[in-house]
Amino acid sequence: MVAGDLNELFDLLRSGENEYIGIGNEYPWGGLYGGHIVAQALRAASATVAKELLPHSLRAYFIRPGDHKEVVRYGVDRIRDGRSFSTRRVVANQPGGAILNLEASFHRGEESLDISPIAAPTGLPTPEQCVQDHWSNLFDRRWIPREVVHPGDTHDESGHTIAWMKVLHDIGDDPLIQACALAFVSDAIMTDAAIRSHPVLNEIERNGGDVYNASLDHSMWFHRPIRADQWHVHDVKCHSLVNNRGLTFGHVFSSDGTHACTVAQEALVRPPRK
Repeated sequence: MVAGDLNELFDLLRSGENEYIGIGNEYPWGGLYGGHIVAQALRAASATVAKELLPHSLRAYFIRPGDHKEVVRYGVDRIRDGRSFSTRRVVANQPGGAILNLEASFHRGEESLDISPIAAPTGLPTPEQCVQDHWSNLFDRRWIPREVVHPGDTHDESGHTIAWMKVLHDIGDDPLIQACALAFVSDAIMTDAAIRSHPVLNEIERNGGDVYNASLDHSMWFHRPIRADQWHVHDVKCHSLVNNRGLTFGHVFSSDGTHACTVAQEALVRPPRK
């Protein structure tokens, strides 16, 4: 299956009171992309909460690879509905069993102070000045050159990556759909920071080789509204790499520097087998 745009991916078919079906999508490696399943699971969860509630956080575990030739069935467990928050658990299933488990929390907006001590990176080239590098017809990714991220560091084993990102189709103004689209693209940069922190894997990647990597889990905290269909910056650093598991944290900023989201992920990264 090949989705024409994200609107098609997010248009889930309701098959029961708490059950939804989403189409798969073919990706270059033949399986399903983690961001695809996270985004659809978040969309399924959101269909069971009041419309005025928006996602403020999610935590997902990738259980087994998905099959793009099969639909994905999302079962939603309505954990709790309170006055300000609603909590949902979603399990994504295919014929081989569960492929993802996600928990999401939704919050009714409140008036409060707005404090943002995290600053966006400065001095970046524009997206038009960066090389296009993506593997899907659903989003665009433009890496900030290594020499800009770390001037003078010829090896760049810092575990630090920055990229411009956006989805490629008009997805409208609904902040929920924008959040789902951000979840979709957020999985397309995190493992690279882990790879760059590893001297052997970093060198393999720099020389055009393939490095095995797989997302193990994925967490997001949605702070402020952002349009995923406009250029925005993902600034990601690796905080730990042990037992071939790389832990990365990233901050997402809109083009005006607004801190919109924080992302964390642990991924398995391994040298190619001989």
